[in-house]
Amino acid sequence: MQRIRLRYTKRGRLRFTSHRDFQRAFERALRRAEVPMAYSAGFTPHPKVSYANAAPTGTGSEAEYLEIALTDARDPEKLRLLLDESLPTGLDVVDAVEARTSGLADRLTASVWELRLEGVDPADAGRAVEAFNGAGAVEVQRMTKNGVRTFDARPAVVQLETHSDPADRPTDQPCAILRLVVRHVTPAVRPDDVLSGLRAVADLAPPVPAAVTRLAQGLLDEETGTVTDPLAPDREAAQAPSTGGPTATAKAPA
Repeated sequence: MQRIRLRYTKRGRLRFTSHRDFQRAFERALRRAEVPMAYSAGFTPHPKVSYANAAPTGTGSEAEYLEIALTDARDPEKLRLLLDESLPTGLDVVDAVEARTSGLADRLTASVWELRLEGVDPADAGRAVEAFNGAGAVEVQRMTKNGVRTFDARPAVVQLETHSDPADRPTDQPCAILRLVVRHVTPAVRPDDVLSGLRAVADLAPPVPAAVTRLAQGLLDEETGTVTDPLAPDREAAQAPSTGGPTATAKAPA
């Protein structure tokens, strides 16, 4: 059995696709691409697909991950192209590697997010970011199925800063862009929790909902605060020379 790990995106209007909707679309793509999927046992067999830490509905993403199990070996890049062609534009399969290491989900310990705050002056956003970063605790509330839950969002935030890119300003209207690095903790701290924290500490309230995109997710480097590519260990394992010894050659009989 071969395992393939894929990175895919949620772009444009497809950011409103729920995780369940994506699962259905992906399983249809597997059938259209005639992927030799391995199936679970039991009365209702289903394709062996493992999803890892899907982004919330309504947020875009450049870094979603999943793993599939195949009954016959396939070239990862050719498989990527077939699946990408079988999915709608916006749900794009952009990377594929053969799984040669264990624990993909264990390597998804942090995410990098971009938050576009239309109608917010960058200077106001900068002051709010300073207040958030300087706070010892930032309590926020979130509605759950068990009622309102209050928790401290500050410890999970590794980095929060304003980001300026004049070329990415399609209009003359003010627009603040924030970059956020957040640890994957329990309870999960999401970008909307950080926005609630900015409102709590600095009364920053964007006039329209923020456009949120996950730029990366992977293993957090605690020293630098950067997030590394979770598929890199599989690529390195594929490129590593074989550690096996030379094959012994049988002697010809005298």
